[in-house]
Amino acid sequence: MSQSLEQPDHGPHITITYCTQCNWLLRASWMASELLNTFGTELGSVTLVPGTGGVFHIDVDGTLIWERKRDGGFPDAPELKRRVRDIALPDWRLGHADRGSE
Repeated sequence: MSQSLEQPDHGPHITITYCTQCNWLLRASWMASELLNTFGTELGSVTLVPGTGGVFHIDVDGTLIWERKRDGGFPDAPELKRRVRDIALPDWRLGHADRGSE
């Protein structure tokens, strides 16, 4: 008997596209871990997509929430979590991370 490993299609889908030439895999995977640790099963998926040419951007269900060149670098963890929450899970409480945005 075979069991399907697929999860139901629920929750927001996060895509982190990073530059392989710039060696940003570790940064992208750390950000993915931060999101998974915070939002857990509320997320549908967190996907890492290799790219080139200095690309680093984060999308939530196809909506761009961070772009390295546009936004001036990389987000810190609280800012990334706020942006994901604001787009995908507006009722989610981030605890102490919310204090910085008030």
